[in-house]
Amino acid sequence: MNESEFEFLRGFLKARSGLALPPEKRYLVESRLAPVCRNFQIADLAELIRSIRISRSLALESAVVDAMTTNETFFFRDKGPFDLFRDVLLPRYLTARTTTRQLRIWCAAASTGQEPYSLAMLLEDAVERTAGWKIDIVATDISTDVLNKAKAGLYNQFEVQRGLPIQLLLKHFTQVGDQWQISQKIRSRVSFQGLNLIKDFTALGIFDIIYCRNVLIYFDAATKSNVLARIANSLAADGSLILGAAETVLGLSDAFTPDPAHRGLYSKVFQAVETRPLSLQRATSR
Repeated sequence: MNESEFEFLRGFLKARSGLALPPEKRYLVESRLAPVCRNFQIADLAELIRSIRISRSLALESAVVDAMTTNETFFFRDKGPFDLFRDVLLPRYLTARTTTRQLRIWCAAASTGQEPYSLAMLLEDAVERTAGWKIDIVATDISTDVLNKAKAGLYNQFEVQRGLPIQLLLKHFTQVGDQWQISQKIRSRVSFQGLNLIKDFTALGIFDIIYCRNVLIYFDAATKSNVLARIANSLAADGSLILGAAETVLGLSDAFTPDPAHRGLYSKVFQAVETRPLSLQRATSR
């Protein structure tokens, strides 16, 4: 793969997924795309890139994006955001939404489902306090492969050992061969759907709580700003946004203010001006 081919791949990934692949990450390309070459019976990366340019195969393009997207996740990852939900956010909105008795939660870039299922298990523990409530957890991701795994709720031994307390494993999972499947009760609390964050997501509706953790770090500043502005439009006036530990809105968005008492928690400060998805911006600027 020569320099021009690498630059084409970088442009393709950014246009399709928002992923900003820095030059120093070139080493990732061969290791992650070699399996794609094998699966599609393509000789090498140069031929793979030629195929993307010429064939416009949606299956191949999706496979390349999936392979280059980082899907690192585990149950109760970083712990703090889940303690925050159980101890602060859930009590807050159970009080604030007593009239409607409805609560909507969005887990963006949910990968194989451990984040939304972790929230669902916390809600199951609070079942007495939430009796009679309609609580929706919507989980989205760009990758069809990880969404299929998330919907099945099947995890191997390594995956259930990462962050999942043993009492919750025994309570909510059943062993199936050498894997563990989360209960239908927990699975039924989460709805999964495909979604590309750089495209329009207004159809998802308005949410009270949005978890968008560890995905903005893969975007450039302009893409981060655009996504954050549109997230603000999808958040209730008193809604809460939770970002990853290495992420911030500072210098990127004026629509949120950090909560001084809780790291990674942001409140909406005003209704952001409607912002078009990047794909629509490019189309109208031609």
